Amino acid sequence: MTLKITNIGQLATYNSEIASFERVNNTEIVIEEGCIEQIGEKLPSTHDEIDANGHLVTPGFVDPHTHSVFARTRENEFEMRTAGMTYQDIAASGGGIWSSVKAFREMDEDELIRRVEGRLREFLQFGTTTLEVKSGYGLSTGYELKSFRVMEQAKKEVPIDIVPTFLGAHDFPEEYSENQSGYIDLVCHEMIPAVVEQGIAEFCDVFCEKGWFNVEDSRRILQVARDYGLKLRLHADEFEDSGAASLAAELLAFSADHLMRISDDGIRLLAENGVVAVLLPGTTFFLGETSYAPAGKLLAAGTEIALASDFNPGSSMIQSMAFIMSLACLYMGMTVEEALRAATFGGAKSLDRENIVGSIEPGKQADLIIWNLKELSEIPYRITGNYVEKVIKKGILVVNR
Repeated sequence: MTLKITNIGQLATYNSEIASFERVNNTEIVIEEGCIEQIGEKLPSTHDEIDANGHLVTPGFVDPHTHSVFARTRENEFEMRTAGMTYQDIAASGGGIWSSVKAFREMDEDELIRRVEGRLREFLQFGTTTLEVKSGYGLSTGYELKSFRVMEQAKKEVPIDIVPTFLGAHDFPEEYSENQSGYIDLVCHEMIPAVVEQGIAEFCDVFCEKGWFNVEDSRRILQVARDYGLKLRLHADEFEDSGAASLAAELLAFSADHLMRISDDGIRLLAENGVVAVLLPGTTFFLGETSYAPAGKLLAAGTEIALASDFNPGSSMIQSMAFIMSLACLYMGMTVEEALRAATFGGAKSLDRENIVGSIEPGKQADLIIWNLKELSEIPYRITGNYVEKVIKKGILVVNR
């Protein structure tokens, strides 16, 4: 199937071939069999054409950090935070991840699939075409496998690419609260082999933070995961400088995520070892905090940055990557071009997909957004609205608003 997008007012994308950001005016795109064939002016006509009406076209968003497989929302915790409790206080009182684990274990699998399908469709409406999704609300072998079955079934009904990540080391389940070393043994000796045998997960992640999994525990889990063929990513230095970013560099992980408390040495090591810094400004915003990740220092060191929503029921009920771009520009000092690159190409690189998605280049998958906007700067400027007009996934129109 051949599709042509005509009358593009502005095409904005990072171009990996020339290692530079591009804004091209008055151009067209020809898509052949789901991939971008040509970009230029006055290209040959095709049977199927979409008129962009002089509007902005960008790559589809690549969101490389979400916890989308959960049972119920936690708006009660939002109210608790407005009354003065911290994220850690809520977790210590039996809320937080534990409450999501209980709800996930109790909910019927078919109902979970239905709910996750709905969330995937919402992501598409906001222009996200590739989405990392973590397990981590099961915290036992059987329930973690259930999480991946839910992902696998949900994605069959929604035209969005899912990148599954095993996060069995998200927290210690209640039944192991007095035997944390026993749970780490379970993750290493039972969960990881079972997840790999199931064959759905691609990455392994660990919540490396004081009160959760320390650096030594995280190293052990990630080394076992790597030995079993899983790629590595890491929740790192969110609440304090724990050395998790340095661990990500040591293990050559694909990403280190959060990084609000990363040290200068951690920044240097990420840059030197090619680890993508996945920044989650939506979490800082949603929790009512003010310490955003040091994007300027990371960029100055030469670190590739990705932006992500961290969509989850407790600390970031945000699905709009356009809004995440707004936060990155307003509170992390990123330029508009840096923010779009991080929300597309940077995310793709952190997921080992930069040769497939994340930019508009010949040979790449045709995952595109046509906006009801004229200029790139309008995406973060128009903070509260959803100005996604059309979404094209693998050359097929999947959203038409």
